[in-house]
Amino acid sequence: MSLFARPILTNGATHPAQQFRMLVRDLARGNEGITEGDDLKVSQLSTPGGSVQVSDGSGVIRGRANVFQGTYSVCNIGSATVPIAPTGASGRSDMVIVRVEDPEYEGSLNPQIDQITYFQVISNVSASATSIPDGRTGIPLARIDIPANTSTITNAMIKDVRSVANPRRDRQLYTQSPTADSTAIGASTTWTYFSTAPGWNIAVPVWATQVKIKVDVSPIRYNIGPFLGALRATFGSSLTLQPISLDDNQTGTRKLPAIVADTLTIPAAYRGTTQLLRAQANGASDNGPGRIAVTSYTTLVADVEFVEAPR
Repeated sequence: MSLFARPILTNGATHPAQQFRMLVRDLARGNEGITEGDDLKVSQLSTPGGSVQVSDGSGVIRGRANVFQGTYSVCNIGSATVPIAPTGASGRSDMVIVRVEDPEYEGSLNPQIDQITYFQVISNVSASATSIPDGRTGIPLARIDIPANTSTITNAMIKDVRSVANPRRDRQLYTQSPTADSTAIGASTTWTYFSTAPGWNIAVPVWATQVKIKVDVSPIRYNIGPFLGALRATFGSSLTLQPISLDDNQTGTRKLPAIVADTLTIPAAYRGTTQLLRAQANGASDNGPGRIAVTSYTTLVADVEFVEAPR
């Protein structure tokens, strides 16, 4: 029969396991990986030794033995310990994965008594491997790059190769228009905020690990004479967008747009908090008499996208 005869959760019906796996595949949008950024992370033992530990968390694993095998949901509650074999005279790279061995498609395990989902170590993979090197059903968690004659695994040897199956994203557009001209900037190399552009207080999602920010300031008012300086933006107390040069050799009053943009890693302390995003500028050490400002005819636009990735 080519079509499942009864939809999932039809009262009085029974359903094959494959139908539930196909449902998981559909809900996962055909993707696989960990569920959230801190799931199933591999790290050294609290006292480093000949094993690693895998944190709690969950994920989805696409079956590879059959095109319609579907997708498995896996979950680890608590920390699991996975032994890593010591090296001899040569170094070695091993890969830690979550493996599913479903006897409906492969192997001879008995799901009534055997553990068909388990952590597995694939030994001697490429030193640059980030995916499972063969066709087995599983998802990669970490590559362990072990030096020669080593039996103790430390975090320095562990390369995180996890991926989030369906990473969360949140993108918002913020606008601001100053109510008056700001104090002129240009006489000092000190970074200075535009006095009449207070910026935006932005909520950082608890799951965010990265943020992509673009700030448009249009137009900036130049006057008096040639101006040489820079524009940037700060996000919170510790993150700064890559500065751009403001270099104008004209005289008189003129107005020009500028854009700053960057991709920043979100510190753990930022998650679940509100942080201030604000543009600032300075004058170069050899700046001439020129000055810049934003005015009541300036619009500032911030395009902010938070992204979830393994952490």
